[in-house]
Formats: sequence, C-alpha cells, structure tokens
Amino acid sequence: MTEIVKETWNTPRKPIPVFKVDPILVLILGFLTCGLYLIYWNIKVAEVLNAVSEREVISQPIAIFAGCCYPVNIYFFYLAGKDGLPEVYHKAGIGQKDDTLLLLVLGFFFPMIAAMIVQNDINKLYN
Repeated sequence: MTEIVKETWNTPRKPIPVFKVDPILVLILGFLTCGLYLIYWNIKVAEVLNAVSEREVISQPIAIFAGCCYPVNIYFFYLAGKDGLPEVYHKAGIGQKDDTLLLLVLGFFFPMIAAMIVQNDINKLYN
C-alpha cells in the first residue's frame, strides 16, 4: 500500500497577527476592567504565539480559561515562557533567554506584571 505524502514546501504561511500594545496599557486596562481585559489579551497573545511557532502552543480554551481560573493562568504563563517566547526571540533576532520561572512566579502573585513582560517581548517582533 502506498502512502500519500502531502507537500508543505509550497503552502503559504499564515502571517503573524499584529498585536502591539504598550505594556503599561496592559497594566492599566487590566486594573480598570478588574482583569477582564486580560481574557482578551490572553486570546490575542495565544494567536500571536501560535502564528510565530507555526503550531498550537496555547489553545484558545486555555487562553480563555486563563483569565477566569487562577491555576490555568499559571499554566498559560508557563506555556508562553517555555514554548512561545523562545520562538518570538528567534523571529525577532534577539538573544535567547528563559523567563519561564519568572513568569510562573509573577503569574502566581502578579499576573498583570507577567502580562506586561510577555507583551514587551511580543512587541519586539514588530520593531
């Protein structure tokens, strides 16, 4: 039986969605909306990280529940730091760094500060 191999060299890559927000604005909107803005922010960041990695790093349900359920929020920042941000650093052409532990701790105590750090790193894609 022959196996059909799908060629992927000529398939167009999805463009990286533009989500450039000032990190201070993430903090301010997070406080003003009592964290509701972070649900929207999680969804948009998941789209960017998935497009940069060209695979699903953070699924949409995890992104949505991360804004509502506290333990999922920590998992969201773990996935962003471990799997998503290294690809962002590679695409932006900056040095690799591992912020996974920092994002875990800040995601547990101060999730809006962790969101600011992730947003700052994502903004480097668009410079």
